[in-house]
Amino acid sequence: MTDPRANEQFPTVQPSDAHRPQTRAVHPSVETPAGSRPLGVPIYQGHLFAFDDADALAAAFDGPGAPYMYGRIGNPTVTAFENAAAELEGGAGAYATASGMGAISAVLLALLRTGDHVIAQSCLYGGTWALLRDLRERWGVEVSEVSGDDPDEVRAALRPTTRLLYLETIANPMTQVADIPALAAVAREAGVITVVDNTFAPLLCRPLDLGADIVVHSATKYMSGHGDIVGGVAVFADHAVYRRVWDHAVEMGATADPFAAWLLVRGMATLPMRVERHSATALELARRLAAHPSVENVHYPGLPGHPQHELAGRVLSGGYGGVLSFEPAGGRDAGRTFSEAVRVARLAPSLGDTKTLVMHPASTSHRQLDADALAAAGIGEATVRVAVGLEDPDDLWADFEQALAKAAG
Repeated sequence: MTDPRANEQFPTVQPSDAHRPQTRAVHPSVETPAGSRPLGVPIYQGHLFAFDDADALAAAFDGPGAPYMYGRIGNPTVTAFENAAAELEGGAGAYATASGMGAISAVLLALLRTGDHVIAQSCLYGGTWALLRDLRERWGVEVSEVSGDDPDEVRAALRPTTRLLYLETIANPMTQVADIPALAAVAREAGVITVVDNTFAPLLCRPLDLGADIVVHSATKYMSGHGDIVGGVAVFADHAVYRRVWDHAVEMGATADPFAAWLLVRGMATLPMRVERHSATALELARRLAAHPSVENVHYPGLPGHPQHELAGRVLSGGYGGVLSFEPAGGRDAGRTFSEAVRVARLAPSLGDTKTLVMHPASTSHRQLDADALAAAGIGEATVRVAVGLEDPDDLWADFEQALAKAAG
């Protein structure tokens, strides 16, 4: 994906020698390379671009692809990240946001109206469910839940007012896998847009190739890969849908920051190697945990015992992702003790970092739920989520073994 603005040549601007020092301080020279070009993406941190005539400035208000004018509407560094994300997912366009929830909000708020109906996978990210609940309460948007692997459920849930099917490639924290091809086919037959959160599976899955219409990412995670920014992006198969969301998102003000976009471009350069390492280490740890006498269950799509293992083999390619969860024997106390006892891994939220991060949902992210509510969400009281980093697998396993010994009492 190319941007016509990338080939424009801007003259070097020099202040006049006739101006006084105060004026020259306000107008330093703006250098444009001549005879060479930067090998990396420059950071365009400034938020304004100047024009030589009013008609050119007016044309800059026309939308994506127009000359840059104001940072909320467009920025060359942000465009570089958007182009990289669109190419990664095979999309016709992408819109970068200040967070993953910014991307999700931009899509849902742009495409839904009062009285619309959404079909959503029951195990979605909590922030997504919170937004859907808010839309239900304020706008009367109705939501039906489906498991994510049964097209007949989606077919039965369809209504004349259904506008969106919302899925996650790999769900958090129990690693359920959505049957994107089958479910998206049902939605497409009904004229319903399919949105897939692919945060857990960049490179491992290309939902647009499987029939989805929109892919969203919390770029904070694997796209960044270094735990140093917050960002998001939505990628679109159809340019008309992209423009519809773009118009709303620009007014909503969820625009990505150019420095964050620059860090995302940097992070994506190593994404293939990192995703391969995350996935390989996660599979190794899942196998070892499954064989450990103090572990009752392991949830990872790469294990043959996972309920969607065969489906994962069709939806994913090159690995099964860097997130797994498991239940140590001993219930809630054991899960909490393990998460506090790790020393190489860290007790922290998020994922896709260079460091391995662990969480005990029952005492942290889902602490408001009792045992029955946890069970309804498919989460055990002992469940520990592991977001595997880039450490040596043997060092991580030694850390897990000592933490399991403490959890066993």
